[in-house]
Amino acid sequence: MSLRLSTVILPVDRWHEGGRAKWQRAEELGFHTAYTYDHLSWRTFRDGPWFGALPTLTAAATATTRLRVGTLVTSPNFRHPVPLAKELISLDDISGGRLTLGIGAGGDGFDATAMGQKAWTPRERADRFGEFVPLLDRLLTEDAVTQEGTFYSAVEARNIPGCVQRPRLPFAVAATGPRGLGLAARYGQAWVTTGDPKLYEEGTPAQSDEALRGQVLRLGAACGKAGRDVAELDKVLLTAFTPDRSRMLDSVDAFVDFAGRHREIGFTEIVVHWPISDSGFAADQGVFERIATEAVQQLG
Repeated sequence: MSLRLSTVILPVDRWHEGGRAKWQRAEELGFHTAYTYDHLSWRTFRDGPWFGALPTLTAAATATTRLRVGTLVTSPNFRHPVPLAKELISLDDISGGRLTLGIGAGGDGFDATAMGQKAWTPRERADRFGEFVPLLDRLLTEDAVTQEGTFYSAVEARNIPGCVQRPRLPFAVAATGPRGLGLAARYGQAWVTTGDPKLYEEGTPAQSDEALRGQVLRLGAACGKAGRDVAELDKVLLTAFTPDRSRMLDSVDAFVDFAGRHREIGFTEIVVHWPISDSGFAADQGVFERIATEAVQQLG
């Protein structure tokens, strides 16, 4: 099974002060996709520079020629499907069909209340996500959409000429629960996970691997219910949230071991964070670049 290596470039740099250079370097290093987080602010970066995801990806698309770009992930926390679809169609056009939409139900971080709303419960997030994804799918595949929903509606929303990628740009659906996995099975071209959050602090790599195997199996069951072959979906692991997160970028050999284990579980794409000094994503840049250029070759 072939394995793709991708990266996440957090939007913390001014474009003309290092931002553009990172995206261009990602292309030079041969990453399959370079993603960015779609947040208004995020965790320890809240009080520092943080730029918008879609303008950043638009700039990245014009600064590169081969690299795929994408969000990891966009959520309903501060997005509505109607204007989002228009922006995605535009970005897909600008990139020449190199855009992937990572999409998830969102969480209870800063985005959840930044627009003045109360944080939604997990059930409310799932309810909204269950309406958000099907409507966005329609908006990206149909010229005109009218749909009345509990949370999201569209009235003669026009999206001509549609996506460059047909029938629409790919969705990478982040999910671990049954409702989200059902959406991934029905609408996703890829599925995304960060592992089991309960194992983040105290778990072991073996426990994490077992939890991920369980998630892959549940994805397969969801695909079966949807009448779809699970092999049609890419399985994407966003790293840095598993128990061995602090060691996997120590050396090429350490990463090859990590990636090889997860390929055996069924993952087809591993995503690593571009190093940021003085943060939880600190790593040796030279080792990171060697991983990008050497590890996939070793994995075969």
